[in-house]
Amino acid sequence: MSQDVQSVQEWVRRESQIIEKLLAEVRKVIVGQRYLLDRMVIGLLTRGHLLLEGVPGLAKTLAVQTLSNAVQGSFQRIQFTPDLLPADLTGTLIYNQKDGSFVPHKGPLFANFILADEVNRAPSKVQSALLEAMQERQVTIGDTSYRLPDPFLVLATQNPIEQEGTYPLPEAQVDRFMLKLKLDYPSPEEEREILDRMSGADLPTAETVVTLEEIASAAGALQAIYVDDRIKDYAVRLVHATREPGKYHLDLEGLLHYGASPRATLSLVAAARGHAFLRGRGFVTPEDVKAIGPDVLRHRLILSFEAEAESVSPDDVVRRVFDAVEVP
Repeated sequence: MSQDVQSVQEWVRRESQIIEKLLAEVRKVIVGQRYLLDRMVIGLLTRGHLLLEGVPGLAKTLAVQTLSNAVQGSFQRIQFTPDLLPADLTGTLIYNQKDGSFVPHKGPLFANFILADEVNRAPSKVQSALLEAMQERQVTIGDTSYRLPDPFLVLATQNPIEQEGTYPLPEAQVDRFMLKLKLDYPSPEEEREILDRMSGADLPTAETVVTLEEIASAAGALQAIYVDDRIKDYAVRLVHATREPGKYHLDLEGLLHYGASPRATLSLVAAARGHAFLRGRGFVTPEDVKAIGPDVLRHRLILSFEAEAESVSPDDVVRRVFDAVEVP
């Protein structure tokens, strides 16, 4: 087993050089935001979608577009509005007068990188149009299903401070996001660097430095990262503690309506693999699970009105869970 782990370790180190080259190119444009960039790469390599929550002006759109430029992937930005229709995402059938047939016209979802900007501004029928694309990686137009390109990564943004004219995301859709990221303002030093970099005559741009084939190769190395049975049991206990907190001596009585789904367990292990990969390791440690756990769990917990009245946030619950569950 140790020999297998060693070979995976060497494989991961070789492939991680590709990702380091990718991140170095992205950082020519993006200042700071290591938390965001690392999670975007984890989502790219693990085929997991991301939900980004942060105030406007934090370079969410720029980061996604820069990543797609550096990876040679196609990019589409979709501005979600209350009058958006499902066909505006998936595409529709167009009547051909010459032969009397209907020809499919594919929508903007047919791209490698999708930025769903202000995703909570569209009504539920549009939100549900994303479900098939995010989970099955295909889109149905008429009676025919079409495969989406690989890789296919949805990065959705929502504004946490302006709730007028927004719709709550359906729980089924939220659960399909592997990670929910909470972004914060840059430091004064980073903001000064942003000012210097973005106020010049020539704005920085990212060149294509990584191919889609290289990304697929790196993803293969990530899947080979060793996860010990004790780490798997730890992930299962963490998720189970959100469903039956009493068994873990957690005082969450009346605060939780529903805990995390089994999809959270799968996402937790996959994201922990990605966290280990970015650090050049061929095996997952409990620290990887702890580091990525809040991003995996925070959006999968449905709190009660009592929790809201007591100002208890999902992050507070996740923190209590990690404190209560024994680390292997």
